[in-house]
Amino acid sequence: MSKVEEFEELRPLLFSIAYRILGSVGEAEDAVQETWLRFDGSSTRPASAKAFLSAAVTRISIDVLRSARVRREEYVGPWFPEPLLSDPYQDPARAVELADSVSMAALLLLERLSPLERAVFVLREVFAFEFGEVAAAVGRSEAACRQLLVRARRHMEAGRPRFEADRQERHELATRFFDALNSGDVDGLRDLLAADVQLVGDGGGKAPQLAKAVMGAQNVARVLGTVFPLMSRIDVTFEPHEVNGQPGAVFRDRDGKVLHTLALDVLDGQIQTIRTVINPDKLGHLGPVADAWAVDREVKQARRQVN
Repeated sequence: MSKVEEFEELRPLLFSIAYRILGSVGEAEDAVQETWLRFDGSSTRPASAKAFLSAAVTRISIDVLRSARVRREEYVGPWFPEPLLSDPYQDPARAVELADSVSMAALLLLERLSPLERAVFVLREVFAFEFGEVAAAVGRSEAACRQLLVRARRHMEAGRPRFEADRQERHELATRFFDALNSGDVDGLRDLLAADVQLVGDGGGKAPQLAKAVMGAQNVARVLGTVFPLMSRIDVTFEPHEVNGQPGAVFRDRDGKVLHTLALDVLDGQIQTIRTVINPDKLGHLGPVADAWAVDREVKQARRQVN
């Protein structure tokens, strides 16, 4: 097998590792590309391409994350990971762990960890690397990695997201949610929402928000049931789609350009959290991006016409 073939076979795994460490599709893709350059430029062939490449992409991602943290501290409004519609790495034996680990809720929890803790947690807990492989990847002893993992688990367990175990039930609830959303059925929406549901958006100061944060079933249902029928009047459409392994949708303007994504956290038969990403900087990997400000102006005009 040539170097190119070895690398391409492992590319899905490398991207999935980098994305979980970084929470950014673009930065993860850049980390994978840098990993290829190091692999291609190596004068010797490693005994294990998987070990070499996983270690390289992990170390690159740690370095990128350290510099990204400063930018995230200065971010305008809530910071969410870039939405991921499809995880390229699949392992049937770890399907549940992989899906849950890429959720918005899990990635936000990972933000609480130091870069080293985050890398160790991702390699060991999500991808089941042996401690020797983890140690080689992060440049620490096995004993140190075990301690890093203990601390990471403690942070993650304190707020670990739980999701509806039955994926079919979860997606049936999501279907009912989007039907009610499309028709502006406020009562129908409210019935699907947990009492303390939160609606939170990431615009990064570069796009209008539905609201900075809305809490409570009645308030969230009223906001959603008011805004989305108006968006439908100006030909905004949505297509249900998994977003970060959870039920969600991609919204598009009349020209088919991506306006925002929406993801649902479902537990105990109710929607606990609704997260939207409308920052255009985080949507470019999904296709051409809509002018959210122009859509917002049209929505306001449609509201005046209705009133």
